[in-house]
Amino acid sequence: MNDADTNLALVLDQVAFHWAGRDAFGLRVPDFRIAQGERVLLLGESGSGKSTLLSLICGINAPQDGSIRVDGTEISVMRPAARDRFRAESIGIVFQQFNLLPYASPIDNILLPLRFAPTRRARAGDARAAALDLTDALGLSRDIILSSTANRLSVGQQQRVAVARALIGAPSLIVADEPTSALDAGAQASFLDLLFAQCAAAGSTLLMVSHDERLAPRFDRSVRMEDIAVLTREAAA
Repeated sequence: MNDADTNLALVLDQVAFHWAGRDAFGLRVPDFRIAQGERVLLLGESGSGKSTLLSLICGINAPQDGSIRVDGTEISVMRPAARDRFRAESIGIVFQQFNLLPYASPIDNILLPLRFAPTRRARAGDARAAALDLTDALGLSRDIILSSTANRLSVGQQQRVAVARALIGAPSLIVADEPTSALDAGAQASFLDLLFAQCAAAGSTLLMVSHDERLAPRFDRSVRMEDIAVLTREAAA
């Protein structure tokens, strides 16, 4: 890693990945970088390889070639268990479908990542108090957070719980996968205001994926999948 990389939250260098099987395809990313604290919107249509790219960035899959560094750590050479531990500690993920435990309370959903990330838990300090501070900032009632279950929340409330779960313990990178797809324009704007404010407060870098180009002016930078990645349909050799 050279000196220029020390201010980068994410670096993909000559990354290549191939899915096997009848519907095999490959993804190549020659060079993609995000600065620490930057808010980046990744635009791409369905089938453009966004999900594969996110799986590589989050360490769910490892590339067959190339280098992926998150917050200065080379994750592409790690074994799966080590990537899982690193993801729990350093990456907060807001899933498109939120992926909350339906019958658990909202606060238990928020605290769940800390069970697998002792360093992140230590950063949170009093984890319960930190979770309540986050939900206060996100406009969620403490009665709802403490006494309801996730399956009884509205879509907007579930979304904010998912954001609090990603932000708890201030992971260095937040990855948000289409979190505004179910919202109207007004709700999108309010949600982004909250997300940006909380990422700034935590000192977290944000990579958000969407197909909605109208969101681009809200971000420091927007990039298109076709500008950073090459999708191929041939199987791996």
